[in-house]
Formats: sequence, structure tokens, C-alpha cells
Amino acid sequence: MQNLFHWCVSQVNRSFQIGRARLLPSRACECASIDDCGSAGASPSQSHLRRWPLRTIRGGLVLCATFALLATTILGQTGAVKAPTTPTASAYVMVPEPQQPGGEPQSIVQVANLVYAGTKSSKCFSDHFLAKAEKESAISTSRRFHAVKLASEELYAHPLVIMTGEGEFTLPDKERENLRRFVERGGMLLASSGCSSADWDRSFRREMAIVFTDAKLGSLAMDHAVFHTIYDIAELKAKHGKPKPLEGVTIGGRLGVIYSPDGLNDTEHSQGCCCCGGNEITNCVDVNVNILAYALMY
Repeated sequence: MQNLFHWCVSQVNRSFQIGRARLLPSRACECASIDDCGSAGASPSQSHLRRWPLRTIRGGLVLCATFALLATTILGQTGAVKAPTTPTASAYVMVPEPQQPGGEPQSIVQVANLVYAGTKSSKCFSDHFLAKAEKESAISTSRRFHAVKLASEELYAHPLVIMTGEGEFTLPDKERENLRRFVERGGMLLASSGCSSADWDRSFRREMAIVFTDAKLGSLAMDHAVFHTIYDIAELKAKHGKPKPLEGVTIGGRLGVIYSPDGLNDTEHSQGCCCCGGNEITNCVDVNVNILAYALMY
């Protein structure tokens, strides 16, 4: 490209030189200037000679312009030089936020309801508290639970998991091991006896004693941090009589399991579920919001 440029410049210079050489010897009169010759009545051939240098010079300028057009075309195709442009809105590419199991962005907090003891589900636990947590705090949550098997690796994608039900159950060794590892790594289990089921209560206590051999379920006083994260909860309220206190398993100074014998299920907002004859904590929505916040803070 540089060689082509130098060649063009040399051709333009040559055109000027040729024009000058043709102009000087062609004067047929002894006039002081070309204009004088014209006014002195120069012949048509002499007028032609005076115009010829201008044509020659004009040809050099056309050649230079041709070179400029050629260079612009070549550089535009190769991309060697491009004029700066102002980015438009369409020029920006939105990078999608990484997603987690369930297809939601990682900034969204997901809560799981467990499938345990093979096929036992935790379906009768309302996710209504998730919407309230997002509305009245800085927590961005999924509006629905994600069903997760207790033995699966998906367990570790959730800071809080729900376990509830009625009747007896026994956890396989793989589920016990996975639950213990989940809690030791910072996860939190919220357990609730569905409709205050006595059989479920006995099974759960037995399993916690097997899973956490060095830590036992113990009652939580109302001054525990879990009751004072989003809301200051001074007391628990129940449908019938005085509620039983919440219990928990503490590991390394942190609450890893929280359990309600009466139930935190909020069946009022659970479609197709009811607490028929059993007890239930009536301010459970606020309690559950606090538990979620605790799981994220500690």
C-alpha cells in the first residue's frame, strides 16, 4: 500500500513537470505572460498549448483521486483502518446471568421441599412466606419450592430445605449421610410435623439422633437470633392452647436444624392440604421468613 502511494505521488509530480515543460517552450510570442500572449492575439495552436499543461495537471489530480478511492475501498474490506463509531443499543450483547437448578439466576434464592425416605414428599408446606420475604426484605426468592431428593447432589444448591409429613418413616443411609454433610457445610433444615403428627414426630427425633450423634435437638429460647432477623417475634401463637417451643440442632455455634412439633406448615395457604384436628403455629409465616433470613446470614 505504501509503494502504491509513493507511485501515485511520483506520477502527480511528473504531471506537473510535464505540464511546466510543455508550457515554457510553446510560447510563440515574446510576451511577459500567458495572459499577455492571449491579449496579443496568440494563434489557436498557441492557445491549445496553453491549455495542455492544465489538462496534464488535471490528469494527475484525477489519478490521485482514483488512488484515494482505491485505498479507501481496500482498507474498508480488510478492516485495516476503521473510523471510530459510537456503539448503538443493538451493539451491546447482554450476558445472561448464570443459572442454577430450576433455570433461575443465581441471585435468586431457591428453597427446596424434600423428597425423603424414598418417596415421601413435603408437599403440604406452604411457600407463601417466600413472597412475603421478597416483599418485606432485600431477599430475592423464587416464588415456588423446588422438589429435591434428599440423597441427590441438588440438595447443595439450596440454603434452606423443608421436610414435613405425617406418619412413620425411616431414612436410608445415603439420605442420612447427605443430610449430615449438607448441614455441616452450611445448609439448614426446616422440619415440621404435619398436623402435629405424633408418628412423624417420633420418626424425626429418631433420625436426628442417628444423623447428628454429637448434637441433640434442644429447645430454642425466644431470645435466639432466629426470632429476630426480619421480624422481632416475642412469642409463638398456636391454633389450640400454648404452643410447644421450636427445637434445633446447633453445629459449630450455628443452628443447622430447626424443628416445630406443632407445625409451621401454614396449611391455610397450601392447596389441597389441611390441619384436621392437630395444632399449628399461627404466626408461622413470620417465623418462616425469619428462618430463611437466618439461613442466609449464618
